[in-house]
Parts: sequence; structure tokens; C-alpha cells
Amino acid sequence: MTNTPDNGPGQGAADTSGIATPQSAASASVPNFIPLQKSYYPILVSLFVAIFLLSNILATKGVEIGPLITDGAFFLFPLSYVIGDVLAECYGFKSTRRAIWTGFGVTMLAVGAFYLAIWLPAASFYPGQDSFEDVLGLVPQIVLASLAGYVVGQLLNSYVLVAIKKRTGEKSLWARLLGSTVVGEFGDTLIFCTLAASVIGITTVGGLANYVLVGFLWKTLLEIALLPVTYTVIRWVKRKEGYPGV
Repeated sequence: MTNTPDNGPGQGAADTSGIATPQSAASASVPNFIPLQKSYYPILVSLFVAIFLLSNILATKGVEIGPLITDGAFFLFPLSYVIGDVLAECYGFKSTRRAIWTGFGVTMLAVGAFYLAIWLPAASFYPGQDSFEDVLGLVPQIVLASLAGYVVGQLLNSYVLVAIKKRTGEKSLWARLLGSTVVGEFGDTLIFCTLAASVIGITTVGGLANYVLVGFLWKTLLEIALLPVTYTVIRWVKRKEGYPGV
């Protein structure tokens, strides 16, 4: 007869009572880490959030180019919609919504940090307190307008793109990009300009209408001009992520 190990209650209790065996002690000394799934989604979200955060800082500078009056973020902010289109087209509305709220949270954190740093007493050898306040002391009403316009515009942009995609499938990418751009940019511009108008001195209905129209046309036309870039990035991401049919 062959003797077999006793797997009864007495033997099993030894392993679960906290007494380390040589094998369990060896495995416990090996560090464990959570494996990362290979995806470009985190990189795109990081760019998406960084562009929005930088845009809020750059927008504090007024820019005059010929007859065009704008702010220092005019060349950067539309890129957030390009990346938003890529996220919605490749990863869907739920994942894009997560990125949007991440950008909102990071910007709120940054604004709070700015105000705290401004409030802290400046060192006697630090000469830049006034300039520091001018650049980072964002006007609360402008911050509110920017955040509200961003959330509504980006959610509309991604929702419309995904809704059109459900109807057209993989066809008519241009229709999804253009349709979502028009709706998203209009919602963003209308909310931002309405909330921010009084801060920059616009007090008439005609002035507000002009402010909204110019901002909407400029952002929309710029994003349309960037459509070849959006197409290229979407195809590249789909190919790298193993998207079906690419």
C-alpha cells in the first residue's frame, strides 16, 4: 500500500493559520504588479487633458492679429476636439465621457492650486508676485464659462458622433466628424460666450451674437481644416489597436 499525505483538517489548518512554508515564503518575496493592457487610450486622454488645461492658462493672454482679436489658446484649443473625435470614434461614448470628466477634475484641481499658490505669502526675494497673479489668477466667471462650455461641448460632440456611427456603421466618417463638430462647437461657444461676455465688456444682444458667431465659425472652420489630421490619427489608432476591418 502506498502512503498518501494527510489532507484532512489538521494538515489544511497549518497552511491557513499564518505559518509560512518555505515555498510560500519564497513566493511572498517576489514583487507583484498589476499588468498594464497595451492601449493608446491613456496617452490620448493625457493629451486631451493637457491641452484643455494649457488652453485655460494661454487664454489669459489677448492676441491681436490684424483685424482678428482672440486669445493665446486659439491655436491649441481646437485640438481638444480633434482628440475628442478620435476617442469617440475609436473607443465609444462611455470611454470619451470618462476622459471629459477627467479633464474637468484635473482643471478644477489646477485652478484650486493656482489660487492657493497666489494666496501664499511671497518670499521677500521673489519679485514676480504681481505677474504670477496676472497669469494664474483666473477670473472665476471665466473659469466657470470655460468649464461649462467644455463639458457640454465635448459631451455633445462625442454623443453626436457615436449616434451617427450607430446609424452609418463604419461608413461616412466625414459626416460623423462634421456633424459632431458643428453641434459640439456651437454648444461650447454659446455657453462660454454667454457666461463670459459681461467680464470682457459685452453688454448688448448684438455684441453677444457677434461674439458667439465669430467664435463658432473660427473654431469650426479650424477643425474642418484639421480633418485630414483627424482622419490620419483615427486610422493609425485603429490599426495599432487591432480594430476590425482596418
